[in-house]
Amino acid sequence: MKSRNLAVTASMRTATGPLCPTPRRRLIDSAALGRPHHHHQTGGRFLRMLEGLARLDAEPAWLREWIEFEREATTLRWFELAYVPGLLQTERYARATLAGGRFDAEDVDRIVASRLERQAILHRPCPPQLIAVLDEAVLRRPVLDQPGLMVEQCEHLAQLATAEHIQVHIVPVDAGMYLGLAGQFIIAEMPDGERVAHADNQLTAQFVDAPTDVAKLAKTWEIVRNEALPRRQSTELIKEVAKSWAC
Repeated sequence: MKSRNLAVTASMRTATGPLCPTPRRRLIDSAALGRPHHHHQTGGRFLRMLEGLARLDAEPAWLREWIEFEREATTLRWFELAYVPGLLQTERYARATLAGGRFDAEDVDRIVASRLERQAILHRPCPPQLIAVLDEAVLRRPVLDQPGLMVEQCEHLAQLATAEHIQVHIVPVDAGMYLGLAGQFIIAEMPDGERVAHADNQLTAQFVDAPTDVAKLAKTWEIVRNEALPRRQSTELIKEVAKSWAC
């Protein structure tokens, strides 16, 4: 599979050229030229661009490249095997995913702040369509020494799932073994129809842009989604699990 480690993607693109003009690239170009990147935008827009550039620099380095595409996407198809998708996490849940000693307190604060800021794309005037598929085990996995955390997270998830632009589907335990057990991935569809994908593991985050590889992930997505419950049944299951955590 053709993929790029996100930490080195920018340097590789120096030789190969960008896949498409990312928000960061446009911000940098506009700042260098001292003008907005759209001719009809002036004044405050330019200042907001500079602020946006500063926020991008504050993101965790390995996530920067993907976040740019995430912000531009019109549709996000997100499969998660282990965790609630970052865009749908509560702050407490986000912190719990970073526990265990891998990150120091300062890093945890920075990563959580970045993750919560990313959620703003779901609340803007023209949000992307988010279709999330989660394994049921995500909902039922306990977080030790965090009473009430999973109740809060499941209720939050159920509430978000009522929005027109957010669909949450659950693959039930009785689905047995299925193709999604190979790992999580996200497919982002851009305004021009281009699709890019993201996957990560314990060591690296990978950005996939080769059309044939993205097509393979898209096929996997359809197979995995077909294993999931319909939207309404999924929401009812989430609420049911939330009640079980409250007992």
